Amino acid sequence: MHHRPRRTAAVAAALLTLSVAGATASASATPQSGAVPRTALVTNARWAGHCTYDRLVIDVRGKLPPVTVTPVKQLRYDASGKRVPLPGHHFLSIKLSPAAAHDMAGRSVYRGPRLVTLRLPQLKGLALTGDFEGVVSFGAAFHSRPHYRTFALHSPERFVLDVRHGNVCR
Repeated sequence: MHHRPRRTAAVAAALLTLSVAGATASASATPQSGAVPRTALVTNARWAGHCTYDRLVIDVRGKLPPVTVTPVKQLRYDASGKRVPLPGHHFLSIKLSPAAAHDMAGRSVYRGPRLVTLRLPQLKGLALTGDFEGVVSFGAAFHSRPHYRTFALHSPERFVLDVRHGNVCR
């Protein structure tokens, strides 16, 4: 009689293990077309100059992940550690995580620039510096120390960095 409760507990544990494994497999399955991906996909970066600020916008498919913006002394590519060849004396590192710039098959979904020199009043360059282990990173270059604000816009999801400068429209 003592064996029956143990066998019941073993069967219950096996069923629980199978149900958890099934839930994990279905959660990691490739999303159906039109479905929102579980990991945010970074699809583009774009910019524009305005009278009193330069704007950088990073487009995301899925829910916008947390974004950190950090002043750094120089920009480096995430995987290699090589210096990013952008003009400027001041730099911002922008990291989105968890995020990816590629799909489940490893194909790039990012259609924006990888490295570009710009001639805006403040923003002088932009680089995609990494897409590695759930972190997509960018580097932005400036000639003078940037005074900036960040915010999110929705429908569609995007991260915005505005960098203040003197009025160029007078």
